[in-house]
Amino acid sequence: MFDIGFSELLVIGVVALIVIGPERLPRVARTIGHLMGRMQRYVADVKADIDREVELEELRKMRDSLQQAATTIESSVQSELTKAETELNQAAQTAAGVEEKKEIPAPEVSAQVSPAHDAAPAIVEKTK
Repeated sequence: MFDIGFSELLVIGVVALIVIGPERLPRVARTIGHLMGRMQRYVADVKADIDREVELEELRKMRDSLQQAATTIESSVQSELTKAETELNQAAQTAAGVEEKKEIPAPEVSAQVSPAHDAAPAIVEKTK
């Protein structure tokens, strides 16, 4: 963090001992240690928050790109389905038109009379 060598720390310690005094120096050093620890934790928390925000932004971009790809795929599939549907409808109409043009011959009605029918008038005449 800071580029402080051992000799510089020794000079700072001697000056602090002279200015603060030997009775209050341990308490001040402990307080400074606690404050430094809090500051390091705060800096670490800020770094973690920034990292999370960057990752969240990357995930949002990825989500947006996936949604755009899904929308593109959906629209292409929908257009292909519509195209296939129109082709099938055209083929069905063409097939229906061909069937209508073919004349279906009417079934011949035969006037065959059964032998019992032929014999029935003769029987009726004989009984009279």
